[in-house]
Amino acid sequence: MADDLAAELVARSRADIAASVGPNRFLELLEAGEVPPERLAWLAGEEFRIVGSDRRSFALLASRFPEAPAGAFFLGLAQGENEAFVLLQDFAAALGLSDKDLIAYEPKPLAQTYPAYLAQRAAFGASSEVALAMLANLEEWGAYCGRVAEALRGRYGMDERAVGFFAFFAEAPPGFADQAADVVAAGLAAGERPEDAALAARMLHAYETAFWNALAEGL
Repeated sequence: MADDLAAELVARSRADIAASVGPNRFLELLEAGEVPPERLAWLAGEEFRIVGSDRRSFALLASRFPEAPAGAFFLGLAQGENEAFVLLQDFAAALGLSDKDLIAYEPKPLAQTYPAYLAQRAAFGASSEVALAMLANLEEWGAYCGRVAEALRGRYGMDERAVGFFAFFAEAPPGFADQAADVVAAGLAAGERPEDAALAARMLHAYETAFWNALAEGL
């Protein structure tokens, strides 16, 4: 029963998000080679803050929901952020940015709404909320990262090491979708509200859109 409800919820949330996807001006400019170097530095600086925040959020979720399947799922996401953090430093280095530069970077408020919301849900939300939000938004986020990697290679002459951060997120980890769906089903079976999970998926999508819009502001 919970598995069927989870499958329906995932399908509906994916459809809702797909229907709301609009143009991504930052990516369009990047693919045209029209994003200036200082704006690429914004991308590195914003992601530096996001990865650090998301790593803590997933670790918190693993501690709040330690039992299977949620505990292993969230711990795996936290470990993935560790890998991404190392790869992000390679992207920053290709831009001539040091660790000190990343730390000193002042983030744009609207670019940080996504990790702020994830941190809020990590502290106060249900396991199914975060699992569904990550799963429902996975396809769009992965596609965007793949486009960024390709544009950086083709338009900005970056090598595979420099684009490794975006290539990493372009592909879902093996088994991710099934694991996330299992967490959603387990949460619903434990009494978590499907309406809350669906809302979290839509909210996360809106905040991801705000991230890309913030990067394109003024271009």
